[in-house]
Amino acid sequence: QVQVVESGGGSVQAGGSSRLSCAASGRTFTTYNMGWFRQAPGKEREFVAAITWNSVMTHYADSVKGRFTVSRRNAENTVYLQMNSLKPEDTAVYYCAAGRRFDAFKELTADYWGQGTQVTVFS
Repeated sequence: QVQVVESGGGSVQAGGSSRLSCAASGRTFTTYNMGWFRQAPGKEREFVAAITWNSVMTHYADSVKGRFTVSRRNAENTVYLQMNSLKPEDTAVYYCAAGRRFDAFKELTADYWGQGTQVTVFS
């Protein structure tokens, strides 16, 4: 079993940057692919980014491609989401999740989910 806890959310001005962290517990973390998702008020949850267990592959939603970067440090059981050139429409609760199937993240499917962290981008 894997438990994940997000941190790093907060308020940031449009055009600025922020980095989210996802700390995972469990000895099998290094065997899980990891994904980031977000849910804005009044909207459905959407896929943001994902990274394979060995960092060989990453995948991004079109809306964040070129602005967000997902990475991980298995030795520290941590996954990161670096967000640059933030826009007000990036405002959402951001969730980290662990899953065995990398291709399932785009279907919003994962095995273990965190509680989320709020990111607010103001203009």
